Amino acid sequence: MSEGDTAVRDATEDESTTESTGAARPAIEATDLSHAFGDIHVLEGVSLSVEPGEIVALVGPNGSGKSTLLRFLARVRTPDEGTVSVGASGQGEDDRREGQGGHNRVGYLPQQPGFRDGFSAADTLRFYAQFADGDVDVSEILTHVGLVEASDRRVDALSGGMTRLLGLGRALIGDPAVLVLDEPASGLDPGMVERLFDIVSELADSGVAVVLSSHNLGPVERTADRVAVLDGGRFVADGPPGELVEAVSAADLQTAFGEFVSTEEVEGR
Repeated sequence: MSEGDTAVRDATEDESTTESTGAARPAIEATDLSHAFGDIHVLEGVSLSVEPGEIVALVGPNGSGKSTLLRFLARVRTPDEGTVSVGASGQGEDDRREGQGGHNRVGYLPQQPGFRDGFSAADTLRFYAQFADGDVDVSEILTHVGLVEASDRRVDALSGGMTRLLGLGRALIGDPAVLVLDEPASGLDPGMVERLFDIVSELADSGVAVVLSSHNLGPVERTADRVAVLDGGRFVADGPPGELVEAVSAADLQTAFGEFVSTEEVEGR
């Protein structure tokens, strides 16, 4: 498979079992993901399930595999082993590759979003909107991410923070059931960070499943339903932020994080 493909299990698999038990299908589910870059094993048997409307934050030391895991969840890279299923969409790998709507089910903001110079923010979103199923209200998306006043500004003239907000806008095209956000608050001032996490909360309230990584553990503690701590290629803790803090008798999530990981480097300081 090429980088654009992935082993996506058809969400209709075991549908009869799901219907008979009445259990809700996760919005996205990763099972036993393992991956190595040469001799470096970055993920070892990692599994993660996210429900519709749930916000899950991935935290971990630099190099712990967060971005790699997010790329697999976004279906832009293929793991060496394991599967990723987008349960809410009912779309499998073949549907996604053939452009039958599956590509709209997961919105992805990479850590370094890039756009073609010379186009305005609005024109950039219009370009991507033409590949989405159904109508896309570009003005509404710009308003939602706080870029309406910069809609006519060229993308090469946007600040780093504004570029990330434009990337979030691109991820929202097509009304995805799942959002995968890699360091969405990077480069944003404190006010914009709060605005971004407000947007994430609003999206979750509407039923969108959100998986994000972030250095900003304060907003993560206030916003996330679950925090999954990744270290050494495995999850070493996973639960509501309050429970993780209480488990190690810490004052806050920032302090608790240092208790869970084996490295002296602590993200978010």
